Amino acid sequence: MSREGDGKLSDKDKLDLLRERREEAKLGGGLKRIERQHSSGKLTARERLDQLLDPGSFSELGMFITPQPTSFGELERKFYGDGVVTGSGLIDGRRVYVFAQDFTVIGGSLGEQHARKICLVMEKAIQTGSPIIGLIDSGGARIQEGLGHYGSIFYRNTLGAGVIPQISVILGPCAGGAVYSPALSDFVFMVEGVSRMHITGPQVIKAVTGEEVTSEELGGAAVHHTRSGVAHFVSKEEKECLDLVRELLSYLPSNNRELPPIRSTEDSIDRMEDELVDIIPDDPKKPYDMKQLIRLVVDDGVFLEIQEGFARNIIIGFARLNGHTIGIIANQPLVFAGCLDINSSDKAARFIRFCDAFGVSIVNFVDCPGYLPGTQQEYGGIIRHGAKMLYAYCETTVPRVTVVTRKIYGGAMSGMSVSKLVGTDLTAVLPSAEIAIMGPEGAANIIFKEEIGKAEDPEAVRAEKVRQYREQFANPYVAAEKGWIDVIIEPREIRPFLITSLERLRGKGERRPEKKHGTIPL
Repeated sequence: MSREGDGKLSDKDKLDLLRERREEAKLGGGLKRIERQHSSGKLTARERLDQLLDPGSFSELGMFITPQPTSFGELERKFYGDGVVTGSGLIDGRRVYVFAQDFTVIGGSLGEQHARKICLVMEKAIQTGSPIIGLIDSGGARIQEGLGHYGSIFYRNTLGAGVIPQISVILGPCAGGAVYSPALSDFVFMVEGVSRMHITGPQVIKAVTGEEVTSEELGGAAVHHTRSGVAHFVSKEEKECLDLVRELLSYLPSNNRELPPIRSTEDSIDRMEDELVDIIPDDPKKPYDMKQLIRLVVDDGVFLEIQEGFARNIIIGFARLNGHTIGIIANQPLVFAGCLDINSSDKAARFIRFCDAFGVSIVNFVDCPGYLPGTQQEYGGIIRHGAKMLYAYCETTVPRVTVVTRKIYGGAMSGMSVSKLVGTDLTAVLPSAEIAIMGPEGAANIIFKEEIGKAEDPEAVRAEKVRQYREQFANPYVAAEKGWIDVIIEPREIRPFLITSLERLRGKGERRPEKKHGTIPL
């Protein structure tokens, strides 16, 4: 570079130097490490941001921050960015803040400056009311430097909870203390064969317990999607995953002060869906797919299911009615007959609270015989876990409408937000629905125990008593007479009923007792 007479760089040379260093920063750990990242089936941090954000919208912060020397001496070279790319951008024209860990730079490990960069964009997201998205690909805390700095990230996760949507996308390893930031987020995305999350690795487990397990078996996407419930979404590859993040955000407001976005639709408000008449079997013990019913009701048949592989006896997710976002909680008769249990209660409770925090109206589709019986559930704390779901419903102030598609018995009337006494705004049932304190079989066995026992043909008498109980006590008209429900509708009327009901409830407000926060039974 040429220098002026006083030894200073010319303005042109200063521009050239800036451009040169920008290009160096964009290379992260260098071409060889980028090639290694690609050979392992992964995109680089910047390629991921390009895929996630609207083209040309990314504005970077902290590009030239460099790692600090550790007790093991200087790094082999200066790495700009300290292993994480941070800044803001747009998704469908809406502002988001982002950070993307760069595995090509010191394995994406977390050091002091790395943590500060993440905390800065988290703070900006909270201050501006913007979603925060973390693309995580890290070897963990940097030795002798990074471990304590996870706490500063957890603190900001907690400050932003219920204020802005927080999304964590696991695109590589995420181990040890690092896993708790995603756990504190609202939604966790993982990719098959790429993502790994665990507290302790296979080698530590083998040394301590003698158990042999692979990293994939311990913390892969399939494990967290189907067994632990940590992952809300799982994709086959990174591009699909990042597109799914964009889709999720299309349902959500940017913060708790805004309403969810409205999307135009040509799906008629008054659409009557005749196919709904035949979905629910006449036999109350025969299962059917509640997802099919949901898709026939919502706009354009589009339903974004969450935690699809975990606690499959309950269904949660987002859809739209007349363009407005709704959160759906529904029993799945195909799994455990739609009974509530420990995992389904936890799954639903968290989703209900998210919807309430961000002003998303709730629609419940109910077909539930009660709580799953057995010592495993009782010993595991179904009372405590079931209370979480009940608490979550009672805590909500957003519009809440329930449709009983076939049956609801006993305490599950409150647990599934059928009862008006837990704050449900409107409850509708179909003409074939059963609503009672107990199911007909159980009730008949108790009420008519003596008569059935003395009968010449006990089974015939039991069947007759079950039929009588179903007709006299478990039918929707008795429930309507007692004021337990608001309206009885035909199956084909579900969509127009829900749209009209939610429109009439829009703008609903409630005054609750003043308090710092509630004490949900965690």
